[in-house]
Amino acid sequence: MTDKKDAKHKNSMEKQKAKVDANIALADEERGVVILLTGDGKGKSSSAFGMVMRSLGYGYKVAITQFIKGQILSGEELFIRDKHPEVDFYQMGTGFTWDTQDRSGDIAAAERTWEVAAKQLKDETNHLVVLDELTYMLAYKYLDETMVLDAIRNRPKEQSVVMTGRGGGSAIRELADTVSEINDTKHAFRAGVKARKGVDL
Repeated sequence: MTDKKDAKHKNSMEKQKAKVDANIALADEERGVVILLTGDGKGKSSSAFGMVMRSLGYGYKVAITQFIKGQILSGEELFIRDKHPEVDFYQMGTGFTWDTQDRSGDIAAAERTWEVAAKQLKDETNHLVVLDELTYMLAYKYLDETMVLDAIRNRPKEQSVVMTGRGGGSAIRELADTVSEINDTKHAFRAGVKARKGVDL
């Protein structure tokens, strides 16, 4: 019985390997990519910072702009500023829009922050640019959608961009090469569990 299971498994894995190898062979275009991490679930920014660590591991130059965030220190900010001061790291610094409740002030802050992000997108030495929570700026119409998408579209060929946040509209999805949606199946916060440093913050 074990021999039959082993043979069946080997046959299945051989077929799977052939499919994977065929797909790898078809992927012959070399360029940076645009990735959108979206959805209602937890882990969008965490995934983006995983790619930051991956790029830094290879010695690539990384730039990060965080929209919305900045009033409360996060573990990723502490790590980047302490261990990787060479990273171009900018935060809008106003906190969440539902906390400020100041549309005009938020728009002004978003526009100032976008000026930094736009420069990062023009810098051909940046291997990876992270635009964390950018989708909210488009959803709330704090930034002009055409301006933002054109800047991403016209970035240097070898530069990759990771955008995070809920919503943002269909145009940003169409522009992205890869779209990953994280679903909110269950969250400890709704059960009364506080956000935890090193996990949520």
